[in-house]
Amino acid sequence: MKFESMRANEEVCPLCRSGHKQDGKTTFTVDLGFGVVVRDVPARVCDLCGADWISDKTAEVLEHIVEQAQINHPVVEVANWSDEVKAFI
Repeated sequence: MKFESMRANEEVCPLCRSGHKQDGKTTFTVDLGFGVVVRDVPARVCDLCGADWISDKTAEVLEHIVEQAQINHPVVEVANWSDEVKAFI
């Protein structure tokens, strides 16, 4: 019974409608003619289908990372979330 009440409080995944969103991490990638990869980005992740969602604040930091990559214009930019957040603050 306690398990069922805990599940009721979790967000149901709108994509698969069976899984539940949980705190986790994801990898963000973008192709702008060159690649940007950011690992270990905090996200809400479905425990069944793996779909992920990021917060608005996280999206702001990712935009900053992409802007910096555009200035540097490497072939591929790979960043770790924790390192970038420290540099951003």
